Amino acid sequence: MSVRPTSLETLAVAAGRPAHEPGGPLNTPITLATALVPGGASEYTRHGHPGWEAFEEAVGALEGGNAVSFGSGMAATVAVLELLPVGAKVVAADGSYYGTTVELERRARRGLIKLELVDVTDTEAVIAAAADAAMVWLESPTNPALDVADIRAICAAVTAVGTAVVVDNTLATPLRQRPLDLGADFVVHSASKLLSGHSDVLMGVVVTHDDRAARALATRRTSLGSVPGSLEAYLALRGLRTLHVRLDRAEDNATEIAARLLERTDVTGVRYPGFGTMVSFEVAGGAEAAQRATEASEVVVHATSLGGVESTWERRRRHAGEPANVPESLVRLSVGIENVEDVWEDIARSLDAVSTGAPAGGARREPQRTSGWV
Repeated sequence: MSVRPTSLETLAVAAGRPAHEPGGPLNTPITLATALVPGGASEYTRHGHPGWEAFEEAVGALEGGNAVSFGSGMAATVAVLELLPVGAKVVAADGSYYGTTVELERRARRGLIKLELVDVTDTEAVIAAAADAAMVWLESPTNPALDVADIRAICAAVTAVGTAVVVDNTLATPLRQRPLDLGADFVVHSASKLLSGHSDVLMGVVVTHDDRAARALATRRTSLGSVPGSLEAYLALRGLRTLHVRLDRAEDNATEIAARLLERTDVTGVRYPGFGTMVSFEVAGGAEAAQRATEASEVVVHATSLGGVESTWERRRRHAGEPANVPESLVRLSVGIENVEDVWEDIARSLDAVSTGAPAGGARREPQRTSGWV
């Protein structure tokens, strides 16, 4: 179904639906078939599938470009990197998601790319590093440090000399920023996270203005077989319908929890970028205390993923591949849509159980949106 331009909230609900026909389904149904009748857009589901196409239409409408879906966020990332010529230089955020960093470093070791990691909050450093680069890979906010890049300024400087800019928009979503509108060439999402929002989908998507690049990405998806499943596409699109409602609620909760964490003496380095659902902080008692606290919770789930309706947290350095610049005691908290008092009580109780100092007393500050590291 073609949807005329309107608010993003309405697009999230309306885009990607079947044509309105008497007796027809309101949602694109799950198509459990690998072979399709000849004469349509695809004859085999590795080349195209109605469920993907509906999801791609909706995400493309939200991001303002042509979307190509993949079987995972990492499959989407690899497909974009495959567009580079051998030996091309890539400038990337030094606080990127560790799966992205591992893949970039693997390609650099094999001589497929030249890699330079930079602090994305230092706009001038990013621009200087990109002077001879083919691609700049940004995350904003980064995962898990939650650093924010000046996407518009970086794009304005580097795309003018032919450098492509990729923005991983997983944590912000198109409801908080649309990187293509800011000058980026590609937007990447782990659709497993906020877009689908229920911790039951493994899927990724790339969005671009460039029709030729979109076709190239689709060709790589076909040849590599990195395609999403029928059920996954259906669930991702169903989850997308409530993105704005989930995001608003979880963001309000995250703002409140970040403000309360600032009042405690047993946590330091509280990070909240001023939007989104993610909060990171360090436990003053160290790595062991952070690990025990995250394992002690009952409402907040001790799990590695993020962006679902449930709150989750973990000590990030428990993963062997996490970059060394991530503090040992850093906890990444994905705030969900539960009652905020229940979430906070669980967090406070878990921290109290391992705290080396008592929570700070006194009057609470009013919740406020902050910018950058707080």
